[in-house]
Amino acid sequence: MFVDHVKVYVRGGDGGDGMVAFRREKYVPDGGPAGGDGGRGGNIVFIVEEGLRTLMDFRYKRIFKAERGTHGMSANKHGAKAVDTYIKVPPGTVVKDADTGETIADLVEHGQTAIIAKGGRGGRGNSRFATPQNPAPELSEKGEPGFERNVILELKVLADAGLVGFPSVGKSTLLSVVSAAKPKIAEYHFTTIVPNLGMVETEDQRSFVMADLPGLIQGAHEGIGLGHQFLRHIERTRVIVHVIDMSGMEGRDPYEDYVTINEELKQYNMRLTERPQLIVANKMDMPDAEENLEAFRKKLPEDAKIFPISAISRQGLNNLLFSIADLLEVTSEFPLIEEEVDESESTVLYKHEAESDGFTITRDPDGAYVISGYAIERLFKMTDFSREDSIRRFARQMRGMGIDDALRERGAVDGDTVRLLEFEFEFTE
Repeated sequence: MFVDHVKVYVRGGDGGDGMVAFRREKYVPDGGPAGGDGGRGGNIVFIVEEGLRTLMDFRYKRIFKAERGTHGMSANKHGAKAVDTYIKVPPGTVVKDADTGETIADLVEHGQTAIIAKGGRGGRGNSRFATPQNPAPELSEKGEPGFERNVILELKVLADAGLVGFPSVGKSTLLSVVSAAKPKIAEYHFTTIVPNLGMVETEDQRSFVMADLPGLIQGAHEGIGLGHQFLRHIERTRVIVHVIDMSGMEGRDPYEDYVTINEELKQYNMRLTERPQLIVANKMDMPDAEENLEAFRKKLPEDAKIFPISAISRQGLNNLLFSIADLLEVTSEFPLIEEEVDESESTVLYKHEAESDGFTITRDPDGAYVISGYAIERLFKMTDFSREDSIRRFARQMRGMGIDDALRERGAVDGDTVRLLEFEFEFTE
């Protein structure tokens, strides 16, 4: 089964907890703190495996969690960092954040890696908190939670040239005669339901990858027919080979087919119109094909290149393949991710972005104040509430973030209930 679109959950490993410990060796008076730091949690890393051609494996496993770091130990021994978790994906995989739609990585080359979810750092042991004012702190941190997110994996096949056109115009037949690919061929629409790839070699020893993409119909950009499911695969191709049934056997006008398909490509992604396009008039061995071709030529600009062929009889194929190879030599790749360009080598551009408070305050129906936000929740999870020093430190951090003042502004008074995650406590002045 060909799978090219899946949604998975990834979570980096939590950091190991820091330790509270003291030196208690013989003949070492006032040994002091000796708690080690926790180890870093493992990352979730996607790596390209050249032998994969589909995202089928992700249909059976959609949750990936990395290992957590080892806890700190006494005698200032740090915990070991966790091993990263590597997940293999096929070349051509685009990774997007499911919530924001942001493109995280575009993985195309064998062995290419991308960190999708970072592991949390290890918590600090009490050795880190020793000061001249407090030389023996009973204070440590828990490990930082690993980063978690839902991501969407989209597979966009890696092909130099892509065959597009209405169903049953002869795309699969063309691919089968110019390469060793064996796509399914039959006399009904949408015979091809998955993209087929074939390696094409011309008589002058030039080679390129050609993709037979499933047939498009009017409204494909809106999801009609196979719609978006396979339009995405055209985005990577450098040259579009537009195949048209010039015999008119289906009762459609060849020129209307040409206009309709180009409009679908434009509506799906304006950048597809930037790619060079070759027009292939197929089924020229059929009756009325010559007359239809003459009428078709009159409706196009004089400089439009049309390649009359017959995929069945292999008429005109060499000229077409040579032209595709020539175009590929002068056509650069079209990146899916736009890279930022420097304004000038001599210009420094400063961008100031307002920092968020790191928290928000809302009210529950019972009148309790609810504090939420990544920054405050992270601090909460890294606090060891079994120790008084840690509790005091967390209270100072809340005041430093301005949470106390924000609660007062919202009307909180002594004794009101404040909730953070699944815990609740009283507001005190």
